[in-house]
Amino acid sequence: MIRNGADVRGRRLAESVPGVAMLRDYRRDDLRGDAVAGLVLTALLIPAGMGYAEVAGLPPVTGLYATVACLVAYAAFGPSRTLVLGPDSSLAPVIGAAIAPLALGDADRAVGLAGLLALLVGVVMIGGGLLDFGRLTDLVSRPIRVGYLNGITLVVVVGQLPKLLGFSVDGDGIGAQLRGLVDGIRADLVVGAAAAIGVTSLVAILVLRRVAPRIPWMLVVVVVGGLVVALAEPADVSVIGALPSGTPRPLLGGLELGDVLELLPAAVGIAIIAFADSSVLSRTLAMEDRVDVDKDQEIVAVGVANVACGVLGGFPVSASSSRTPVARESGSRTQVTGLVGALTVTLLLIVAPGLTADVPSAALAAVVIAAVARLADLPAVATLWSMSRTEGWLSIAASAGVVVFGVLEGIAIVVLLSLGTFVARAWRPHTAELVRVDDRKGYHDLARHRTGRRIPGLVLLRFDAPIFFANCSVFASLVLDAVADAPGPVQWVVISADPITDIDTTGAETLVLVDEALAELDIRLVFAGLKGPVKDRLVRYGMGDRFGRDRHFSTIGSAVSAHVRANDVDWVDWTDR
Repeated sequence: MIRNGADVRGRRLAESVPGVAMLRDYRRDDLRGDAVAGLVLTALLIPAGMGYAEVAGLPPVTGLYATVACLVAYAAFGPSRTLVLGPDSSLAPVIGAAIAPLALGDADRAVGLAGLLALLVGVVMIGGGLLDFGRLTDLVSRPIRVGYLNGITLVVVVGQLPKLLGFSVDGDGIGAQLRGLVDGIRADLVVGAAAAIGVTSLVAILVLRRVAPRIPWMLVVVVVGGLVVALAEPADVSVIGALPSGTPRPLLGGLELGDVLELLPAAVGIAIIAFADSSVLSRTLAMEDRVDVDKDQEIVAVGVANVACGVLGGFPVSASSSRTPVARESGSRTQVTGLVGALTVTLLLIVAPGLTADVPSAALAAVVIAAVARLADLPAVATLWSMSRTEGWLSIAASAGVVVFGVLEGIAIVVLLSLGTFVARAWRPHTAELVRVDDRKGYHDLARHRTGRRIPGLVLLRFDAPIFFANCSVFASLVLDAVADAPGPVQWVVISADPITDIDTTGAETLVLVDEALAELDIRLVFAGLKGPVKDRLVRYGMGDRFGRDRHFSTIGSAVSAHVRANDVDWVDWTDR
């Protein structure tokens, strides 16, 4: 019993802190890939963390603190084995806009406010996870996932191309990035040495990983690029530079309740952005790896990571759509990759802040482009298009939404489109008149089986959707038109009700109107296969007497037999011949 109790506690601990299970069951074979991926990732974590901190109006070192804190926290609580968290381009401007009016130019106060903002974001996300908001990711269908990744790939590649060629551009969004890229090339801003390093690194990764896939080429090109810069000292080549020194520490002193109230709206907005980014990317990776990720645990884990950032002098973070594919492409298998990255950044901050001084930005851009290119799946769009034009358009719209409007807005747009498609299908659902086909079991759509036989005196219909306010008129027209078009007198109308999963009050009212119209024609309306919960709903609507047990049959066959007996119909089924 003690052992069983310990096992139960162990399972509960593993469910709430997945990192425990990950380390407990860690395979030695995964260590090499995780370690190499962690080292490659470090080369990206440093410039990304420092750069996004500056965008948010904070000291660059706070970006590294946020990086270390979120990687460690997510490794402990995150359900995804390869998702990478960190400072994000979509969050940095929002963070800066939220804290600048309250900081009033005081750098220390700005850091404290950023930490408080991260704490609030974390609390909001943890609350969302506990309230089962993870179910919202069910709205992300396969076409949306494919389109999202294709859009992300294009956005990231365009953003990295200037760095690959040795210059930088101003402005957010792919439009500004493209204009900056073209203008930079026209203005002869391309740095020859940097472009040579970047393009050579990109070609080397793309070619050599096919020739010798077990060699960590991403790490190799970063190291070689650093050596080339250190030895040749080419002019005007942008490098990461030396790191600021220091260790993560809490800087939350001097904050007041008024600051909490001022920052709370921004925290909710940032939490929504982080939730959308992290959930969609996590679920997409899980589908690719054919594993199951607890959606609510994902939200909670990102929330905990933000709390850790707030406590340790950082700012809000989210999943990274550029660093995650780099980690995966470099051989990451588990969250040990994040731990290696966090440990390496910390050691560099303390022991060797100058080690990164000569790593060229162009080589890092090549690493990002090569990694994120693996996310794109254009053949999948073609396949979707051939299978369903609607879903093909959804995938294209998802890509366009991410590219044109940004990640969060793009996701919101395509989710609305997906919901709109669902509503449209329910609004105008497939309907059928069912007939009996000789030598085939069951009842079949007359439109597909023109030689099928109607049962005399019976109209048998199927309505493939819930009956609700938007489609109840379609249901009424289906029944009344079928009766009017019947080749002979009708005694019964049987609704094959298996697909009807719900009836709202408007739909129920329509049922009554249809029943009354049929009754005036001396026609009986009955249901075959109506589900228990839908029957219960009719009872709650006060219609239990009107649509009582005598109106319900378990199968179409039993309803047809009851009609034949009740109306003394001359009918011989093919099974009785």
